[in-house]
Amino acid sequence: MANYPYDVAIIGSGPGGYVAAIRCAQLGMKTAIIEKYPTLGGTCLNVGCIPSKALLDSSEHVEKLKSDFRTHGIETGEVTVNIGQMMARKADVVKQNVDGVAYLMKKNKIDVITGTASFKDAHTLAISGDEARELKAAHIIIATGSKPASLPFIKIDKKRVITSTEALSLEELPKSMVIIGGGIIGVELGSVYARLGTEVHIVEYMDRLIPGMDKDLGRELKKVLSKKGMKIHLSHKVKEVKATSRQVTVKADDKNGKEISWKADYCLVAVGRRPYTEGLHLENAGLEVNKRGQIDVNEHLQTKVAHIYAIGDVIRGAMLAHKAEEEGVLVAEYLAGQKPHINYNLIPGVAYTWPEVAAVGASEEELKAEGRNIKVGKFPFRANGRARASMDTDGFIKVIADAKTDEILGVHMIGPRVADLIMEAVTAMEFRASAEDIARSCHPHPTYSEVMKEACLAATENRPLHM
Repeated sequence: MANYPYDVAIIGSGPGGYVAAIRCAQLGMKTAIIEKYPTLGGTCLNVGCIPSKALLDSSEHVEKLKSDFRTHGIETGEVTVNIGQMMARKADVVKQNVDGVAYLMKKNKIDVITGTASFKDAHTLAISGDEARELKAAHIIIATGSKPASLPFIKIDKKRVITSTEALSLEELPKSMVIIGGGIIGVELGSVYARLGTEVHIVEYMDRLIPGMDKDLGRELKKVLSKKGMKIHLSHKVKEVKATSRQVTVKADDKNGKEISWKADYCLVAVGRRPYTEGLHLENAGLEVNKRGQIDVNEHLQTKVAHIYAIGDVIRGAMLAHKAEEEGVLVAEYLAGQKPHINYNLIPGVAYTWPEVAAVGASEEELKAEGRNIKVGKFPFRANGRARASMDTDGFIKVIADAKTDEILGVHMIGPRVADLIMEAVTAMEFRASAEDIARSCHPHPTYSEVMKEACLAATENRPLHM
């Protein structure tokens, strides 16, 4: 590595990129990170995970103020929403996080270069910006993330037809919104605006919400969101989106071929994300993308050019910030001669609706398709004392175990704070625990975590204590 000014150069400062930079620096490598935007943190910190969670939190307060406070004996007057202040708070939360990343770069003596990087050759990056320059490194990590995907016939004007980026910065509270896509992004942003009083329609092509997760979770989430006033349209194929300066019209065919149309203030296109590699000039480094737009890598996350690595949304696997972080650490440690590993089966997925949704491991459908002999334990939050006390009784925890060995194969949750509760399942499965191992572990009372214990009891001997 000593023949180059930098041991490692990282393109992109999202969670994968900046965590990779920190770990490389910790391991003694001279590290540079290149980011084309003026702030660090990528999509997640600037226009994704962090701002959406800030708005979800604010809107949750509004909903509880409207629906739950009176039951708690708290009398309030008319509830109004100051969307400007809500967005200002969101912006402040984002600033705190991106400033924190900038501090970590400085603390770890990582050179931060602002500009757009592209390959001049396999070891040289051309960086355009206020001051064009070139940078050479022994190793390069591509961490350029993803961008919102769309449908071929939809023109996203960022005014009436918008992506998640624009939805996180609206200056007015819409009266109505049609969301195309019932995945994580759709249900989260739909929750934000529905809680604030917007009439929200979610139009999903598949026969369930959050189609990448266990079917029972999607079914329960639909029930809860519908109860809260959201209009859910499953098995609908969108075929036309037309916008004027004032509104947008969305047309779709239902499962019987009947045309349905909606008029709304905004149409949010939330049909997923696509790898972002535009402008990298991968060909100059001897690389290309596959038919899915991804960069192919091996188990060490090396591309076919051995000193170039790729992590996060530009490679195979779920597009999750925490996956990208683990991959950034793996590459750094591999470069240092260590032998890191990632168990991709144990990377949890989360939807931050209310109730929250979380899962790890295989779904029931996947295991049945494999012909696995399994047993399933399920326990509802409505039978949990803590959930009753907090008025958060929607949802359940579902534990799937091997019928013979009792090893936990998958855990699927929908309920209060399951985004945090899922880590008990991740930890247990990392050590190949059985359902009985969890069932016999003492859980504090009263807590939501007792639902996990009860679900494991149900899976072990079909003997939950409180049902």
